[in-house]
Amino acid sequence: MGRPMAELVLSEEERATLVRWSRRAKSSQALAQRCRIVLGCADGKSNRPVAEELGIWPQSVGKWRRRFLELRMDGLVDEPRPGGPRKITDDQVEEVVVATLERSPKDATPWSRASMAAESGLSKSTVGRLWKAFGHKPHQVDTFKLSNDPQFIDKVRDVVGLYLDPPERALVLCVDEKSQIQALDRSAPVLPMMPGMPGRRTHDYVRHGVTTLFAALDVTTGEVIGSIHRRHRAVEFKKFLAKLDEEVPSHLDVHLVCDNYGTHKSPAVRKRLEAHPRFHMHFTPTYSSWLNQVERWFGLLTDQQIRRGVHKNLQALERDIRDCIKTWKENLRPFTWTKSADEILERLAAYLDRIPGAGHQAVSDN
Repeated sequence: MGRPMAELVLSEEERATLVRWSRRAKSSQALAQRCRIVLGCADGKSNRPVAEELGIWPQSVGKWRRRFLELRMDGLVDEPRPGGPRKITDDQVEEVVVATLERSPKDATPWSRASMAAESGLSKSTVGRLWKAFGHKPHQVDTFKLSNDPQFIDKVRDVVGLYLDPPERALVLCVDEKSQIQALDRSAPVLPMMPGMPGRRTHDYVRHGVTTLFAALDVTTGEVIGSIHRRHRAVEFKKFLAKLDEEVPSHLDVHLVCDNYGTHKSPAVRKRLEAHPRFHMHFTPTYSSWLNQVERWFGLLTDQQIRRGVHKNLQALERDIRDCIKTWKENLRPFTWTKSADEILERLAAYLDRIPGAGHQAVSDN
């Protein structure tokens, strides 16, 4: 008669999960087959009929029947297999991590896999795996600039407040100029891209002059008002303000977010603003151009039009810039500001904690 077969009963949730796992494309073949074994056993079949249906040995059916009865769903997962003994100790791992973060090699500025391997006695591949596991990239370096503006906190709250809660019956415009835009022409014709080969251009170029773009970004709609001038003095900025005055409906106040460039604070500009009281200036902190949203749009302009552009004269460059602004207006995409002033200041305080003597106490106290 043989040994009695243990009865296998599934709950509705277990059955639904097993059916889903057995049909899911991302399930491994082994797991899908084990699910089908358990489902067959749950239908009241003995091990042999289930094995014949699935084309496997009856012993395999008996194994997974027992595993499921003992551990339920967890029993369908492979048991951990013993591996070779660990060769790298915790002390060696700590030595590599500490040396990477706190010291530099004697004959170079950054660590390389070879220099760290020679320092630690490990192989280069082992050093590479440890760096990858801990997210260390000694060959990379980022730059930063701390603002020394004594009114940094107040200015951050002022500008971010305009983004997150703009005033009623008013327009918030991020204003700046992109100066020294060069009209560059390559010394030889550009070779077009071909299958398996990128487009190619000569490394040298011919300069055909520079121009300046004054731009104002509406933070609500994403619309850009632009004006091109060959220079970027207070005279040109006053002309741009006059253009904004003409294009913005007269019943709206205008809040301008600008940086601390001298042109924006010249006596001539201040005099004009006094004569037009609906214009209100809001200055970003020094070295904090990331607060001005028009800088993000300037980045798009550079990537899409200027960096790879070829212009045989200054007029062609200015025409392409105007076309880019026109195309942008046909498909407006405003930037969404999500960080509050408190979140920005908290993140800055946490960042300054990593810099000895950075003077972050004033930020956290305020």
